[in-house]
Amino acid sequence: MNISVLFSTFAQAAPAAGAQPPGIGGVLVPMVLIFCIMYFMMIRPQNQKQKKLTEMISNLQTGDPVVTTGGIHGVVANVKDGATLMLKVADNVRIEVDKSAIAVVLKEAKLEKV
Repeated sequence: MNISVLFSTFAQAAPAAGAQPPGIGGVLVPMVLIFCIMYFMMIRPQNQKQKKLTEMISNLQTGDPVVTTGGIHGVVANVKDGATLMLKVADNVRIEVDKSAIAVVLKEAKLEKV
């Protein structure tokens, strides 16, 4: 590509000498709209999901079926006061996991078995 063609392309795209650049309102309004859309489409739902999961973890009781972030399915055997709990994964097999490692609390599975 020839340099003169490149410069002529930029010269044609440049605004005219008397033209005013868009004001602060012309740039600010679309940016605010984009932020609002991102907030209501991405940030707010994620915060609500995290709040719901935190509430479910704080309300864990013995016998609740759960799934950890590592994919281990088990039943809560003992909820401790600290940051851990005992998880029963098989007969006579219990592991200690962090409460923050709980990804899903399967409340509906517990109701079906009863």
